Amino acid sequence: MTERSLYDRDFHAWAIEQAALLHAGRSERREVLSRMKVLLLTLLKWRFQPALRGNSWRLSIEEQRREVALLLGDNPSLKSRVPSLLVDAYRLALIRAEAETGLARTVFPPSCPFILDQMTDDGFWPG
Repeated sequence: MTERSLYDRDFHAWAIEQAALLHAGRSERREVLSRMKVLLLTLLKWRFQPALRGNSWRLSIEEQRREVALLLGDNPSLKSRVPSLLVDAYRLALIRAEAETGLARTVFPPSCPFILDQMTDDGFWPG
């Protein structure tokens, strides 16, 4: 059954289906944002607290890199939203970085110092 035929036969069912698709897309966007936030937070800690680097941070970075790449691979339409997602994720990461590191927010760059290609590159380790 095509969307057009469902639309023609049962507008209400078509509308519910469209709403479910929109909700799923929004959920995927929120998941990318959340994963980017955790990745950025951990990259900031890695860069600005080198003495505290450990296996936990390394594994978190590796996991979030893969999750972001998988989510964007599964949802190619979100790639056009990456610049705004990065801005939002970085703002959230700054708040967590200040709380978790005890460092003043002014220690961190005011805008995201990383691009998506760096963030998802297994060979990129800041600092």
